[in-house]
Amino acid sequence: MIDNFYENKIIVLDFGSQYTQLIARRIRELEVYCEIHPYNISIDELKKINPKGIVLSGSPSSVYEDEAPNCDINIFNLGIPVIGICYGMQLMVFLLRGEVIKADRQEYGEAKLTIDKLDGVFAGLDEEIFVWMSHGDYISKLPQGFEVIGHTRNTPMAAIAYEKKKLYGLQFHPEVVHTPLGKNILKNFVCQICECKQNWTMGRFIEHSIEIIKTKVGDKKVVCALSGGVDSSVTAILIHKAIGDNLICIFVNNGLLRKGESKKVIDVFKNHFQINLHYVNAEKQFLDKLKGVTDPEQKRKIIGHEFISIFENEARSFGNIKILAQGTLYPDVIESVSVKGPSATIKTHHNVGGLPANMNLELIEPLRELFKDEVREVGKELGMADELIYRQPFPGPGLAIRIIGEVTDERLNILREADTIVLEEIKKSGIYYNVWQSFAVLLPIKTVGVMGDSRTYENVVALRIVTSKDGMTADWAKIPYLVLSDISNRIINEVKGINRVVYDISSKPPSTIEWE
Repeated sequence: MIDNFYENKIIVLDFGSQYTQLIARRIRELEVYCEIHPYNISIDELKKINPKGIVLSGSPSSVYEDEAPNCDINIFNLGIPVIGICYGMQLMVFLLRGEVIKADRQEYGEAKLTIDKLDGVFAGLDEEIFVWMSHGDYISKLPQGFEVIGHTRNTPMAAIAYEKKKLYGLQFHPEVVHTPLGKNILKNFVCQICECKQNWTMGRFIEHSIEIIKTKVGDKKVVCALSGGVDSSVTAILIHKAIGDNLICIFVNNGLLRKGESKKVIDVFKNHFQINLHYVNAEKQFLDKLKGVTDPEQKRKIIGHEFISIFENEARSFGNIKILAQGTLYPDVIESVSVKGPSATIKTHHNVGGLPANMNLELIEPLRELFKDEVREVGKELGMADELIYRQPFPGPGLAIRIIGEVTDERLNILREADTIVLEEIKKSGIYYNVWQSFAVLLPIKTVGVMGDSRTYENVVALRIVTSKDGMTADWAKIPYLVLSDISNRIINEVKGINRVVYDISSKPPSTIEWE
């Protein structure tokens, strides 16, 4: 049996910080398994989890607010090492009868930390390091047993420790890139103080998952909706590795895909990976349902409902299937289980098109412990090509929400050709993997132009190219003018029906990445 890395874990208690997931990802980069739980988890539940260490995240709150998120004080008496980051440090001090007061002015940005004790979490570091601050409160009095182990010019108690109980606090954020040696600090806590084994690797994850899938599935059949995206693709290949042809993948072509997309999916999964792939051509069915529809939410509902209907019918045709595979990722799980937490987006984690409960299928979600970057690592280990692993996100409703107004065959063809050119030129310029998404949007307006001495009255296309780390926020990409020029010239010259190209220079927020 493979080492159970799930028993060798750190947990992060989420108090609402925008960096909570980043803390967990940084710890996983140290090859140590890490989970996120709501701040109000019970002591009994904590004892069941039995972590090697606990991290208290930051928060936009202040500890002295009436409804400030709080944790059980007994966490500090479990004999488990605890490190508080920013708000987490202040809360630890507050609960253990120290004092936290509002600062005269917020401290935000880079600061130079002077380390007073070069051991424990600061072992192996220089006496002065740069760190990233973001706080409006500070500690004025330490609880009994604590000492200062680091300070900055504006924060006398920037790092504290109670070595005997293995309790630590950092006023700065070690998880962000702006604290260059932050990973070293986290490693000291996780590997030295908590004594965690570094055994969380994607190779071991694959081996472990295959064992679990084989045990759970046995000789039963599993159905999986394959979109061609990273999550569903890695899910399919991993399960196929475990159970072979007992996996049935259903690929529904809704007619809203990019140019040549369906052919690529069939080629990769049926021909290259030899996966049992069932192809459903439902282009006409979807287009008929979308006829005359212009409202974006209505488009989404129609597409989702139609997908569910088709998927259900196709799944039933394979007999008595009991198990449904989904590409659920860890951020989806966090959003589901942390609905009581302050940073949670209250929604049920995504599933394949919102499949209904009355399908009575048991779920298998082999990627539910992974972040997106880990999924890509798994894909690499499984032999997937970079083109598929690092593919830019593509919306479930497809090109339907990149056509503003009614979706028709003619408008789809125009957008497909323009979108192909955008991707070709972005790849040619070498910046495809440096941007989050790059695509064309067909607008519901026409403008006057001149082509070959003749007046034209044709469609307008908007280019949307953004940079982002997670899709939650995004900025428009400052790509070279020459690349924009090449894209514009090609679209206008090669795509019949377009005579004007514009560039979207709005960020998210306040705009969204997709136009609909």
